[in-house]
Amino acid sequence: QVQLVESGGGLVQAGGSLRLSCAASGRTFSNYAMGWFRQAPGKEREFVAAITWSGYTSYADSVKGRFTISRYNAKNTVYLQMNSLKPEDTAVYYCAADLQSQLTMVLRTTTDDYDYWGQGTQVTVSS
Repeated sequence: QVQLVESGGGLVQAGGSLRLSCAASGRTFSNYAMGWFRQAPGKEREFVAAITWSGYTSYADSVKGRFTISRYNAKNTVYLQMNSLKPEDTAVYYCAADLQSQLTMVLRTTTDDYDYWGQGTQVTVSS
């Protein structure tokens, strides 16, 4: 069992920055991949970024160059630094854990591949 708690969302103007955090507990955090997804009103949940246990990363094209995913295993936390935010980045952001990826270089981008999810944190970008 893994518990995930996101924080750091809020309201920001276009061009601004936010840093989301996701605190994990319950399993050996350092062994598995973590992902960030988002869901805007009326849309499907979509992949944003993912990071392997060893720090290899992958990003959706829509956020590449603006968002950075990182992890601090000593604090069982994964981060999403979001810069140059746009109104279209407005969504509920979720972190997720992929336990099947333990100690591999596999990075998955679909929701079905992730085993545990946080409750989400709202990010609103005003124009």
